[in-house]
Order: sequence, then C-alpha cells, then structure tokens
Amino acid sequence: MPTAAFPPSSQATPASGDRGDACPGSLRLHAADDGALARIRVPGGVLTTCQAQALGHAARRLGDGDLHLTSRGNVQLRGLRGGCGAELAEILDAAGLLPSREHERVRNIVASPMSGLDGRGSQDVRPWLTALDAALCASRAAMGLSGRFLFALDDGRGDVAGLGADVTVRAIADGGAWLAPGSVRVASHDASRAALAAAEAFLEVARSRGARAWRMSDLALSEGEMAQLIRDRLTAESIGHEDHPAPDDVADGPPLGVVGGALSVHVPLGRLSARQWQELTDVSDPELRLTPWRGVVVPTPGTTTAQAAESLARLGAAGLVTDLASPWLRVGACIGRPGCAKALADVRADAARTLDAAGRADLPLYWSGCERRCGHPRGDHVDVVAAPGGGYQLSVTSPTPRTLSAGVPSQIRAALAAITS
Repeated sequence: MPTAAFPPSSQATPASGDRGDACPGSLRLHAADDGALARIRVPGGVLTTCQAQALGHAARRLGDGDLHLTSRGNVQLRGLRGGCGAELAEILDAAGLLPSREHERVRNIVASPMSGLDGRGSQDVRPWLTALDAALCASRAAMGLSGRFLFALDDGRGDVAGLGADVTVRAIADGGAWLAPGSVRVASHDASRAALAAAEAFLEVARSRGARAWRMSDLALSEGEMAQLIRDRLTAESIGHEDHPAPDDVADGPPLGVVGGALSVHVPLGRLSARQWQELTDVSDPELRLTPWRGVVVPTPGTTTAQAAESLARLGAAGLVTDLASPWLRVGACIGRPGCAKALADVRADAARTLDAAGRADLPLYWSGCERRCGHPRGDHVDVVAAPGGGYQLSVTSPTPRTLSAGVPSQIRAALAAITS
C-alpha cells in the first residue's frame, strides 16, 4: 500500500563527505556526470514480477533505460533527468518498493539466492528475510544505520556468509541459526530479532563513543569486545543464545543454467539493457532474485524441463550469460567514464576489448577508473586501475604482491600474463 505523499525535495544532490553518510538511495539521488543516480534497495534481491516491471518503466521513462546491479543485489538507475525525484518515488512507492521513507537506505540485506529452490541449505531463509525487513522498517533506532551497513542471511550453504556483512545470520544443521558478530546460536524463530539487536547494539556503542561509524569495523573494537556487547544486547532483549563455533564451509554463488527449480544467468558488468530486463520479466512468474554476484535467478515453479530450457535460451539470445565458460564471469568494473567525474578511463569499454585475456588469466579481473576502486570484490583478483598519466596499473596481492603497468589497453594481455604467471 503506498505511503504518504513524498516531499518535492527528493532531488539529486551532490555527494559530500562532510555531510555524513552520503550513500544514494531512492529519495536521495546522487548527481553523477551522466545525470542523477538512484540506488533502490531490494532486500534479498527479491522482486515480484510487477515490481521488476515498475523498475523497467522507471528506467525507460526517467533514466537511460538500463538497470545496473550492485554487489549487494540492489538496483541503480542512472541518467535520471533533473527534477524527477518525486515522480520516481511515486513509481517505486506504488510498486511496494518503499515500505518506509525513513528506512529506505538501510534495507541492505543479502540472502542466499537459491534458498528454497534447489534442495540445498539447512533451511529456507525467506521467512527470515521478510521478518528482518519488517523489523528494520519498524525500528526507530535502525534509522541511524548508514547506507553502507549490511546484513547477510545464509541458508547454510555458505554463499553469502563470506561477503563481509556487518551482521550475518546463518542456518545450521540442528535447525537453529548462527549469529555473527557474537558467534552464538539462537533459535530459528529469533534469527531476525537477533540480527536487528546486533545492529542496534552497534548503534548504541557508536553513539556512546561519539564515533562516526558506518560499519562494524569502524568501531575499532576487538572481536571479543564486540561479541560480548552483542551477547549483552541479546540478553537484554530476552533472546536466548549460546556459544557456537563458526561454520567453516563456504560456497560460490549459483551456477548458471537450469538449476533445481530455477534459471540462473549472469549479467555482464552488471548492466541490463531495457530489452534484457524485459526478457527477464517476461519469463519470471511470480518473482526474480538479483544476486550479489551481479546475476539473476528466476524461479520456475510448475515449469517443465523443456520450457525451462527454452526460457534459458531466450535469455542467452538477449545477451545474458548462460555458459560457465564465458570470460564475462571473470570480469567486473566500476562505472568509469563517462558516468563518473573521478574516472580516468572508460574502463567498461576497455574491459570488453580485452575480454579474451580475462578468460586465460589465473585470477578474475576488476577494472577501476581511479584509485577508489568502487565496488571491487573480496578475495583474490587482479586490480586493473586507470593511471593518472594514462594507461593502467595491474596489481595482485596473492600469492606474492606484484604490480605492473600497461601504457595502453592493448598491453593489458601481456601485463596480465606476466603478473599472474
């Protein structure tokens, strides 16, 4: 149900580090070089087909027509025309994508995208996701979270547990849930309450110390100190808990193709054209799920194997990646030029020109237009960073730190072979 009318001040504003948390949202747009940018939070990456259609409509009507996936399973609209903030908010609100104006930037939740679809995992985390989002939007304290604070809900397979979230809840084999920080077991029905309690404990500590802390790591507390603070908060909230070792198994994101009861595709550089988004919404019913690895999972309830294969082929024909051998699975990039004023190169175009090199490299590549390396992944990879004087600098940190320069994009292939050999 739509919320109250939105104020006309929902317009693009320049990002500034001295005005607090400047993360863009649906109501606070960011002024980029290619127009205004909106970041729409999509908890768990879950969109109904109708919501996906509304996002596509907003992108075509108000922006450049494309939809950009983030590493948190959210959506960005770019190239938005000036003064469209109120109209965008109305479109999103009518689609149920703005359940709370005060909390819209803090609804950062990643969840195992295949949960409940492929028979893996210890339990389906969708009830946790629904409950946590509702609890966040009902918490006045949670309004103080930054747009960078991240929750992860892992169904036990270990896919999103390794994404460096501030608060992680992971299903365990005995039917309970493991919470971090804190490293404790809580009952499954308390999982979402415990996650919110951990976030509110973080806010309370930050406030008491007068610290500008966007994320857990900004508090500079030891692991033991933070764990005790969260355990104390759980006790105060009457949430039963007990010590439990951290699960140590991890998993990658969803494989591509027809997987269990779903289709899984990868989006090159996370950018979906209007046609690709339309194809996804056409084959989705009743929902689709955006992944933190810039992919899309489309549940296929009641679909035959032949129908699923036909839909997958349709998505592949639209330019989405369905082949595990594709080098696009090993390449990521920031927006670069012309969208970002700080970028020194059109990194996406250069990444596409040297795509064959990525397929032969030992490590995945991430292209950045400047030293900020916005959106760079966790784990071992090759950083390809545009240099102030032109060209690129390539660096790896594992197994041995190395740095090489490539004067022009055509030299990337040779530099990449040398740095990963």
